[in-house]
Amino acid sequence: VLLEELLAAGHTGAEYDAWIINIMEGDQFTSGFVGANPNSKIPAMMDHSGDKPQRIFESASIMLHLAEKFGAFIPTDPAQRTEMMSWLFWQMGSAPYLGGGFGHFYAYAPHKDEYAINRFTMETKRQLDVLDRHLAENDYFAGDYSIADMAIWAWYGQLVLGRLYDAAEFLDVTSYKNVMRWAKAIDARPAVTRGRMVNRAFGDDLSMQLHERHDASDFETMTQDKIEAAKDS
Repeated sequence: VLLEELLAAGHTGAEYDAWIINIMEGDQFTSGFVGANPNSKIPAMMDHSGDKPQRIFESASIMLHLAEKFGAFIPTDPAQRTEMMSWLFWQMGSAPYLGGGFGHFYAYAPHKDEYAINRFTMETKRQLDVLDRHLAENDYFAGDYSIADMAIWAWYGQLVLGRLYDAAEFLDVTSYKNVMRWAKAIDARPAVTRGRMVNRAFGDDLSMQLHERHDASDFETMTQDKIEAAKDS
């Protein structure tokens, strides 16, 4: 999403290549990927724009690297920059409860553990309330739309929009009206739509799947619906 937003803002140096790392087949343990991220987790990025290739791993580090490199989607005002950093790292600390905690026990665990589900449900709802109270008085998390919004939206926006764990009704997400307003506003951005497509290899809508991205024209010619249609013809 951030790379597509940078390109939409006119930063041509943000042109990029993206490949799927199939964690079910162990791609993350290959020497090439471990060279980019010694922790064998996605995402990871290699920046080849300098004198030497620079590896960056962990999503917040990647986003900070890009935002600072292009001077975009990061506040210049010191107070707002500090606020943005706080929310960015709030996401880093909170999202594991949502994904590894609530998501695991609610949607993926082979046995339903009522205690675990209840424990992580309450924490997820507490986090949504934290976001909702802040967004009651702010359009975004730190002044203008920033990398903090992008990072938080990737998890909490997707959750309230009904795209994570089939849990929107269970969590009563519509009661978090300010989060819903914010999530829908970001979801409507064309660059966000494109970003959601990149490396996506699941879902019923094949037009939303762009397994690899190497050029802006790939959105028009290389989505899975186009590839399947070409095979059929």
